[in-house]
Amino acid sequence: MRTRAADMFGLEFPIFAFSHCRDVVAAVSRAGGMGVLGALYFTPEELETELAWIDANVDGKPYGVDVVMPASYEGAEFAPEELVGRLQGMIPDGHRKFVDDLLARHGVAESDGAAGRVLLGWTDATARPQVEVALKHPIALLANALGPPPADVVEMAHAKGVKVAALASTPRHAVKQVEVGVDVVVAQGTEAGGHTGEISTMVLIPQVVDAVDVPVLAAGGIGDGRQVAAGLALGAEGVWTGSIWLTVEEADTPAVARDKILAATSRDTVRSRSWTGKPARLLKNEWTDAWEAADSPGTLPMPLQFMLVSDALRRIGRSDAKELATFPAGQIIGTMNDVKPARQVVFDLVEGYIEAMDRLRAISDR
Repeated sequence: MRTRAADMFGLEFPIFAFSHCRDVVAAVSRAGGMGVLGALYFTPEELETELAWIDANVDGKPYGVDVVMPASYEGAEFAPEELVGRLQGMIPDGHRKFVDDLLARHGVAESDGAAGRVLLGWTDATARPQVEVALKHPIALLANALGPPPADVVEMAHAKGVKVAALASTPRHAVKQVEVGVDVVVAQGTEAGGHTGEISTMVLIPQVVDAVDVPVLAAGGIGDGRQVAAGLALGAEGVWTGSIWLTVEEADTPAVARDKILAATSRDTVRSRSWTGKPARLLKNEWTDAWEAADSPGTLPMPLQFMLVSDALRRIGRSDAKELATFPAGQIIGTMNDVKPARQVVFDLVEGYIEAMDRLRAISDR
């Protein structure tokens, strides 16, 4: 599996694994791929702790960090020190009542008043401190999950010898990312978990490959070696995976979400704005249904939607209202029925890829 992406980072296998769990990141990198830690949920101080642990447990193998610096969001004009307060004031009372009523109908206890994280790294002001922390560590890759990263962030990373990747859901997005200097484009189809576009992976990859001259990683619905082979056959030079790491032994996925994923079919996810305000593929349940119902006030733009629902999601996680518990997950969950070590998942992908290539060679030799 010698590709430009593999050579760029000195990888044995061009398999990139996005995870919010440091144990998964380190395990994949040690197995010959590249783990990429999602920084979104961490404060700068927590991120420092996570990356220091990875440094000590990755055996010198390359790893990356993924941040979220959306090209557009509500409140971009506000000063950092007033950002949270100004944004909170933009959330309509009717939306707050809708969330409270939904939780009350399902018997979720009222808020305990504990300080929650209403504003994650969805904004330039909150993501930049994460970037600064990441670049103090020996990371090999800095990835941006929503749109092209700011040009000065790309320059900062390159000055540290760090490559930059960005996710694209259309060829036009991919071109914009290359124009700001990214080194790798992740072409992510709608099958993926989390934030996605509308074009399927099979259609998107060759379009992006034809549109840019940097290495492209195939993403969206990839969890089997045959899909790795398909991605490379379409012109990609590696794969970016996410959902398949939610159920490995090392993962810290909440038990209720893990159990739902293991039991789910590929039809049990839906693209919904109910989590962040931008379309994201989640487990389909009564939470996502409620936001599509006739009495829904509609979702709010990023980052207001998560600020609205963050306490509700925390309360749901602590309650017995499992019918409301959702989680970002892709359509590949229909084949995720077992719990395995992350290392084994990497080797299964490689073995499946080899078997697929052998079948193709046998066909061409007939």
